[in-house]
Amino acid sequence: MEIAIYHSVLGVRQGLIDAADRLEASGHRVELVDQYDGRTFDSYEAASAFAAQVGFPALMASALDGVAHLGDGFLAAGFSNGAGMAEYVATQRSVAGVVLVSGAVPLSVLGVETWPSGIPVQIHATTRDPFRNQVWVDQLVSSIEKTSEVEVFDYDGTGHLFTDPSLPNEYEPENAERLWKRVAKFCKQHG
Repeated sequence: MEIAIYHSVLGVRQGLIDAADRLEASGHRVELVDQYDGRTFDSYEAASAFAAQVGFPALMASALDGVAHLGDGFLAAGFSNGAGMAEYVATQRSVAGVVLVSGAVPLSVLGVETWPSGIPVQIHATTRDPFRNQVWVDQLVSSIEKTSEVEVFDYDGTGHLFTDPSLPNEYEPENAERLWKRVAKFCKQHG
């Protein structure tokens, strides 16, 4: 299966490369969509300021451009800010499914009214993620449930990018392992 991965507001850091390597080792072809042209950040504050300067509409356009060469039926996955990018791409392209990690935005933020029929979604986040917006998660789940299957997985923890070993203050190895097992099953079901 082809999988397009969208990075967090921090850019394509080692933890995301590790995630891509893990998926490739499982037999998938992975496309890391770098919306920052190689730029990365160590601070959420600086990264958020940069993303705001670029602007959400420009980021959404580059998210779509980044997969223009892929045929239909790929899986869109995103981490944090990248989750919104994966959501947007799923509303504009024919994808096999969507995996959202530590991020979810209501469709209205993307300028979209309805979730496409038959596109399944997994949403993963820690229960005490400091960036978690439960209202947004609930709104997105409500939108998806009208037309498609959605699974929400909450992990007891505080890490935002909890799958990223390069962020020791956020990384939660046991939760990360549970997430990757669930993602593997999702890919097998929908690939």
